[in-house]
Amino acid sequence: MKITSAYASTIPISSSIRNAFIDFSKMDCTILALVSDVIVDGKPVVGYGFNSNGRYNATAIMKDRFLPRLLGAEPDSLLAEDGQISPAKAWQLLMRNEKPGGHGERSVAVGVIDMALHDLAAKIAGVPLYRWISDNYGDGDPDEDVFVYAAGGYYVPGKSIGDLQDEMRVFLDAGYDVVKMKIGGADLAEDITRIEAVIDVLGGDGSRLAVDVNGKFDLTTALEYGKAIEPYGLFWYEEVGDPLDYALNATLSEHYAPPIATGENLFSVHDARNLLRYGGMRPDRDYIQVDPTLAYGLTEYRRVQDELARHGWSSRRCVPHGGHQFSLHIAAALKLGGNESYPGEFQPTGGFADDAVISNSRIAPGDRLGIGLEGKAEFYRLLRGLHS
Repeated sequence: MKITSAYASTIPISSSIRNAFIDFSKMDCTILALVSDVIVDGKPVVGYGFNSNGRYNATAIMKDRFLPRLLGAEPDSLLAEDGQISPAKAWQLLMRNEKPGGHGERSVAVGVIDMALHDLAAKIAGVPLYRWISDNYGDGDPDEDVFVYAAGGYYVPGKSIGDLQDEMRVFLDAGYDVVKMKIGGADLAEDITRIEAVIDVLGGDGSRLAVDVNGKFDLTTALEYGKAIEPYGLFWYEEVGDPLDYALNATLSEHYAPPIATGENLFSVHDARNLLRYGGMRPDRDYIQVDPTLAYGLTEYRRVQDELARHGWSSRRCVPHGGHQFSLHIAAALKLGGNESYPGEFQPTGGFADDAVISNSRIAPGDRLGIGLEGKAEFYRLLRGLHS
């Protein structure tokens, strides 16, 4: 088989929301369709990809640099021994003649292509992606469902404490047991009021609430907030300082006993290795949030998993950022600790299939072939429009 054409474009996923660091009024996303020469029911099999929220589109460098390498390759160089597409071989070709380091927009572009290649491979094999990943990369016995938490609690102009509580009630009614909210975009006193209001909705159980700083705090502020929130026993305290300030994270871990989570803005196995070496992360309680889509794709994420294992970490301590179906399949196949979810934000890319059911904060990846983006009607309309 071979890839006959590729179509990439940019779509908006903008919103009036903000976290402690950025607003999302101009947020956008790259979408990709890779068309193969494999015909099923009279139509070519197509693999789809897109990037997670929080990083802007990488459409230009994808079109200028990476897709020409993919389309210009000898078809046999992209195939596994069984004659089917090999995302790992394609990844090597995409990264040929690329210098080490400089992770960022490049990692997003390659991650989107890697997603589409995995979607294509699973569709050609006639299976959902999580089963393809488990059979090819895992132990052949994937999790049938995955823990998910509802991420929200953003700062919005005019949003009251009551509005915040109502938002969290909607998440609970939708089947989520654990929720996440943003902090650091207001002063400590106001954020404590917001935290306590959400804990009230959770029946007084702080262990069902995660808070996310989005990298805003310096060390002094990180410790000040940590001291104030520690008595609540929160689910986790997330990305407290700059993602590359490993010393800050290490110092925080010496003073803050409950779980810490970070890693969504680390884009390579080398970044993840440095976090494990120097960031003070504790494998018995903390969480690693590397996002496969933003970090060169599942091909690189498997290397991250290997590195974690070498440092004594369980895959169950990994809960990827992203809140979409690609990470959901990866979580089930590689037996991760869970997956983020955005029930109300970053549409049409965020969230799961339209008919997905969340119960007790767990969700099954579903039986659609590949990633199953065909089950997200609004999003699939845009993806299909790329090539039809």
